[in-house]
Amino acid sequence: MKLIRSTNTKELGKICSRYLLRKKRIEEVVRNVIEDVRLYGDDALIKYTRRFDKVKLSSKSIRVTQAEISSAYQNISPDFVANLKLVIENVNKFYRKQIKKSWKIKNEDGVILGEKITPIESVGVYVPAGTAPLVSSVYMSVLPAKMAGVKRIALVSPPDKFGNINPHILVVADLLKVNEVYKVGGAQAIAALAFGTKTILGVDKIVGPGNSYVTEAKRQVFGFVDIDMVAGPTELVVIADQNANIDYVSADLSAQAEHAGGLAILVTTNKNFARQMKDKISLGYVILAKNLNEAAEISNRIAPEHLQIMLKNPKKLLSRIKNAGAIFLGDFTPVVVGDYVAGPSHVLPTTGTAKFFSGLSLTDFLKSSHIISYSKRALEKVRVLLEKLAGIESLTKHAESVKIRFEDK
Repeated sequence: MKLIRSTNTKELGKICSRYLLRKKRIEEVVRNVIEDVRLYGDDALIKYTRRFDKVKLSSKSIRVTQAEISSAYQNISPDFVANLKLVIENVNKFYRKQIKKSWKIKNEDGVILGEKITPIESVGVYVPAGTAPLVSSVYMSVLPAKMAGVKRIALVSPPDKFGNINPHILVVADLLKVNEVYKVGGAQAIAALAFGTKTILGVDKIVGPGNSYVTEAKRQVFGFVDIDMVAGPTELVVIADQNANIDYVSADLSAQAEHAGGLAILVTTNKNFARQMKDKISLGYVILAKNLNEAAEISNRIAPEHLQIMLKNPKKLLSRIKNAGAIFLGDFTPVVVGDYVAGPSHVLPTTGTAKFFSGLSLTDFLKSSHIISYSKRALEKVRVLLEKLAGIESLTKHAESVKIRFEDK
């Protein structure tokens, strides 16, 4: 690990902006793929699946069949379903607290104001399966959408070399009653979800993690459809002092190396702990802070996807944390708990975007419509104000739309 002192602002700046510059080549490749899928639909999906995944598909084999789903149950361990039900309940328990309902208020003049909460009608879920099938991404994305009331969910995931979707992904999708699963991945899958093909009907929103091509594709289709966020490789910041268990810290930072491009950063106030960790792990950074307040400031500047606070009293520092996708408190709360079983989704903001983005939530699958209703009496009370404001903006027809309601006929 590379040791950095908190006074080295140049090095800290490099960490904070490490992924902000997109590679032009990826941007161009993705643009071409999206345009190809938009114009040629299924034919383009078949072409790119053959090129990138080395799998020959036909238009009839893009969608996973019920027979394939039934077969998937024969290729998983018997206790998988039972264990999954426990995880599903944990996730649902968390998201029940986020349920929003429509509301309205009414005053004595006959003014009614409110908000109508409506679920998004259709959502596409991307599940990576390149280096490893991210089975957990299925329930971490589908369950909040289901609880929000989304009626149609389409899941896409790249096929393996035999042209199959991982059986665990299929079983989870089936248990969650996702009845649309497609064997496509990469930028082409995002394009299909955004613009639709003969086989894959387009959606209103796309969620789920992915590699740099998937992420770039989501960025480019944003505006045609909504997306959850533009996320980069995973990252972890651990704030620890001399009281932390060095083996725990080492294990948690090392876990980031299992993800391609994963970033691991230790922020500590103890020089000896910093040196020990530097010798113990080869990847990542060790940042030496003057005190815990400065450690919190450094973390806020980085705005990590995951933040672990491994102090004797981690809750004391919590009030100083402003920017983090998910915060893990104490020695016995490694990130892996959040990845799989705790409940909150592991789809989280990365590359500093935790300064303004949040982790995937129930509200990501809801939209609101403002409700406004005025009686004649209420409109008359604000008539003069409306006409003056419209006049200031030189919108005479706006003012006329109010005046006409009070003319004698």
